[in-house]
Amino acid sequence: MMIGEKLRKIRKMKKMTLKDLSEQTGVSISFLSQVERNKCSVTLESLRKISDALNVNPSLFFSDTNYQAKSFPFFYKDLSNNVQGASFHPILATLKPKENKGNEFSHYGHEFIYVLSGVLTVSLEGNVFELRNGESIMFESSRNHYWWNDGEEDVQFLLVSTL
Repeated sequence: MMIGEKLRKIRKMKKMTLKDLSEQTGVSISFLSQVERNKCSVTLESLRKISDALNVNPSLFFSDTNYQAKSFPFFYKDLSNNVQGASFHPILATLKPKENKGNEFSHYGHEFIYVLSGVLTVSLEGNVFELRNGESIMFESSRNHYWWNDGEEDVQFLLVSTL
């Protein structure tokens, strides 16, 4: 199932209209509609706003799929082998250089990040630091956080988050 289909299913399950979701995220109704119909890509920042408004973990959108954003250089690969009902979700993430800088956000659960290659910049409640190959961090996702690639090469990392 594509990200747009999952978004529509979750939104309807939560009995939200596109207008409701737009008002809570600051993302236009027309853009949300296009995303739901898989007519355009969604940025990581927008997806995080949508996840927060729907009160779901962002990783939920990446189960059963690999996702390459057309307008935002990142790639996620689901590593769950389609196991359903697990309390955590593993994802292999790749970010292109100098991309994905945005604003901190929070959501339900925990996140564990392990850097496989490159340098991942992490902001956790305003404290910014860099994780290099073989380094990791784990934190409660209810704390304001954000991560991005501020380096000159791709960064690849394992992201495990609770659902």
